[in-house]
Amino acid sequence: MAQTSTIEWTDVTWNPVAGCLVITPGCTNCYAMRMAARLEAMGVAKYEGLTRKSGKRYVWTGKIRLDEASLEAPLKWRKPRKVFVNSMSDLFHPDVPADFVAKVWSVMERTPQHTYQILTKRPDRMRDVITSLDLPALEHVWLGTSVEDAAVLLRLDDLRETPAIVRFVSFEPLIGSVAGANLDGIHWAIVGGESGPRARPMEESWVDEIRLNCLTAGTAFFFKQWGGKNKKAAGRLLHGREWNELPREGSYIPAE
Repeated sequence: MAQTSTIEWTDVTWNPVAGCLVITPGCTNCYAMRMAARLEAMGVAKYEGLTRKSGKRYVWTGKIRLDEASLEAPLKWRKPRKVFVNSMSDLFHPDVPADFVAKVWSVMERTPQHTYQILTKRPDRMRDVITSLDLPALEHVWLGTSVEDAAVLLRLDDLRETPAIVRFVSFEPLIGSVAGANLDGIHWAIVGGESGPRARPMEESWVDEIRLNCLTAGTAFFFKQWGGKNKKAAGRLLHGREWNELPREGSYIPAE
């Protein structure tokens, strides 16, 4: 029901929804498409028909599968965890019903010992669903959006309009400069290069633009990875050190 994660900024993943759709260039080499295809090949019914072969790679078909059976998994976890919600989908995909989002919210509300990290490429729908359902802004539920380049910077405006105590942005995969990003009201910025066999390069200057922007805005800065075909070899050092800052209600916890 949950999977221990190797993602540097979380502990486990929780996937009550599976499946997605490519909508912008940041989705082109999504790791979750490869993973979903692999899981289907292993006979995991949850992922059946969610990807299709396109040339030499697998891509999302656009189908969504709701996994009611996994909804209450966090209720069984006693030890506090950072939980990445729907690493294999997007909770605010248009085909995820609002009432299912409300069910997810109910589980999170009942488990305040955990910290939930919800990341979407559709912050406009996140804002609209949360507002229309009057879902509570919870201290332990962090809401975020992905921004891969300057073409989708408007997602930050939608995120700012979403009721939340902690808001974050994932600049991953960073495939272009986002020097003009407005980080007002954004408490945490994650930066990472693309990884995998078709990884696009990330320039150090793009990372430094974000780091300096975070200093000005008072936004926590977390550098996840350089990425590339061998992300382990590339590592995650920036200017000779790791950057592991975390958000804390409008301020941040500095890296040690």
